[in-house]
This record gives sequence, C-alpha cells and structure tokens, in this order.
Amino acid sequence: MERRRVLQAAAGVTLGAAVLGGALLWRRGPDDATTAAALIPDVPLGDERLEQRQSSARGATVDFYTAVPAGHGDGRGLPVCLVLHGASATAASYPGFGFGRFLSDAVRRGVPPFVLAGATGGRLRWEPSGSDDPQRMAYEEIPAWCAERGFDTTRLALWGWSMGGYGVLRLAESRPGAYRAVAAFSPAVARGDRVFADAAALAGTPVALWCGKQDGFYEDVRALAPTIPGATTAYADGAHTRTYWNSITPAAFDFLGRALSPA
Repeated sequence: MERRRVLQAAAGVTLGAAVLGGALLWRRGPDDATTAAALIPDVPLGDERLEQRQSSARGATVDFYTAVPAGHGDGRGLPVCLVLHGASATAASYPGFGFGRFLSDAVRRGVPPFVLAGATGGRLRWEPSGSDDPQRMAYEEIPAWCAERGFDTTRLALWGWSMGGYGVLRLAESRPGAYRAVAAFSPAVARGDRVFADAAALAGTPVALWCGKQDGFYEDVRALAPTIPGATTAYADGAHTRTYWNSITPAAFDFLGRALSPA
C-alpha cells in the first residue's frame, strides 16, 4: 500500500491542464493518478538509476534515467530504447511512472531484453532553440552516456509520448536509418508542422503510432499516419492521460523489444 501511495503521488505531479501549439492536451485529476498507478505491473525492479549528467548540448545539468529489466544485472550488452518525455514530465518522473516495472514485466512475458534510457529535455518539443539543443543531447550525448555503462548503442530505438512523441518522430526523420523502431504515443503533431513535412524520411524505419480517440491530437495523428511509409497504428478509447499511456505500454514494449532483438 505504501508503494502504491508513492506511485500515485509521483504520477499525479503534472499540470492540471497544458496547452501546446494551441491544442488542449489533458486535464488530469486524482482519478487518473489512481487508475494509472493501478496499471503498473506488480513485478520486481531491475537496476533502475536516476543520475545527473552535464549536457553540453543543453548547457545544463540534466537528470539521466536508465532501467534494466530484472534478472539482467547492470544491462551490459543490452540494446537501448531512448525515452523522450512529454511537456509535463522530466526524466525524474520515470521511476514514479513505473517504467522499470513495465520493462521487467515485458521481459517476463518473453520480450527480448533491452534498456530504457532518457534525460530531461525541457519544454522545447525536443527541437533546438538558440544554444539549447535537446535533440542533439538525445542523438549524441545520451547514447554516449549509455555506452559508458556498457549498453549496446549500435542497436537503438525510440519511444516518446505527447511532446516526446513529436520528438521521437523528428529525431528519426533527422537521422534516417539510425533507429531500429519508433513508438509514438499521442504525438503532439499538427498538420503542416515539421513532422508532417519530413514524414517521407521515415521510410524503412518501423514506426508505430498509438492515440486515444478522445485525445485532442487524434485527428492530426490519423492524418499523419498515411504519410509515414509503412506505419502501423492503434486507436482505442482514451484521452491524453497517463492512464491511457500505461494501458498501451505493454504493446509498445513488445514492439520495441522485438525490433531491438539481434535477429
């Protein structure tokens, strides 16, 4: 019960309402925190760490998160899924969101093991702004920090939600062929933005999009999907909330783990 209270408190540290690009994202209340926490698998944690690193790309000290599935030690030799957060979260939110437990649960279900890694990218949609370049941090510095830990950075995938969903699509578009797969939850996209403009650059990269039908971005995500060559989609009832994202995380980890498998 005490762990559940901690998870609920961590999951509830968000904006009551957020606006990005003029679109209402979500209105989070106590019910969402409770139902989101209830969806976190009750399985052991592996090696989960939250450290601080100096990012030259961002000109700041940032939180750096990693999670290894239970039973896989320090994760040496495992491939990496880079995690890009939404506007109301930071890398320090990830333990409370239960990411390490979702990862252990996926591997227990037979998904090939991989590592999660992410750092705080601010609120810039993961786009450069002046001297602050969270996108460069994501493609250059986070993999370097992972390599220091012995992770296999020759096999990388991307996962993000909301602003981070936009971010993973942009990152893959800017570096065609660099990533084995991209999973985007409720990406904060709009017709005519840079993700739409460069969607053809995703050809050859497995891309999966998830979005709730009650999400403010739903229609834009549906419009984006056909412009991404070979993209797969999954739409279901749900809003722009942690409850919805937790409900689809197991499917995303299946997709990502199999894409990162050596075979």
